[in-house]
Amino acid sequence: MIRRIAAVVVGIWVLAAPLSAQRFEASFNAGYTTSEGVHFDPRIIAGVVYDEVDVKDGGSFSFTAGFYATPNAQIEFMYARQSSEFFARGAASELKVSDLNIDNYHVNFVYNWGEADAKLRPYAFVGLGATNYSPSGSVTIPGVQGELNGNSQFSTTWGAGVKYYFAPSIGLKAGMRWTPTYIKSDPAGYWCDPFYGCWLLSDPDYSHQFEFTGGITFRF
Repeated sequence: MIRRIAAVVVGIWVLAAPLSAQRFEASFNAGYTTSEGVHFDPRIIAGVVYDEVDVKDGGSFSFTAGFYATPNAQIEFMYARQSSEFFARGAASELKVSDLNIDNYHVNFVYNWGEADAKLRPYAFVGLGATNYSPSGSVTIPGVQGELNGNSQFSTTWGAGVKYYFAPSIGLKAGMRWTPTYIKSDPAGYWCDPFYGCWLLSDPDYSHQFEFTGGITFRF
């Protein structure tokens, strides 16, 4: 998945460069991300029943880099990381499984309002890519031995914010971002048609991240 996203980014970079030689922009941001887990079939761990995987809130940072295809439309690659912890939860108990890094890799399509040389520019974006869950590798449950492997899943990302350029090439950036990551699908019954028969329906289950960041942006 990561190799495919990298190939898409390189392709966009090559195609966009002739159109957008007028301007390149990169930013570094830091903030805080709230996250949520998903429910799963009940399992017994160390004699206790758990039915939910929980992802803790934590500090985060991100880096973006991209070209302006027009004075307002921008194509960028974004990498973001949240520092988190991986927990199993039951009806009356919670158990830490491992430390966890959550990495986002997205190609974003950004629209910036205002003139190209305006000091204040609101923006909004939507992106496609993947979210990678990377446990520390060692299970921290007393009496339980084992290693945890990372996992990547398809995700989209949606966000908005504002940029303020206090100099022609340097500015401040503040924004928020929502990233729903597909985890699994649960059975949701059947749908039947008198002509075509019946189909099994599924209910997709997502883990959501809500990020609030501020940072500095450079344009060339």
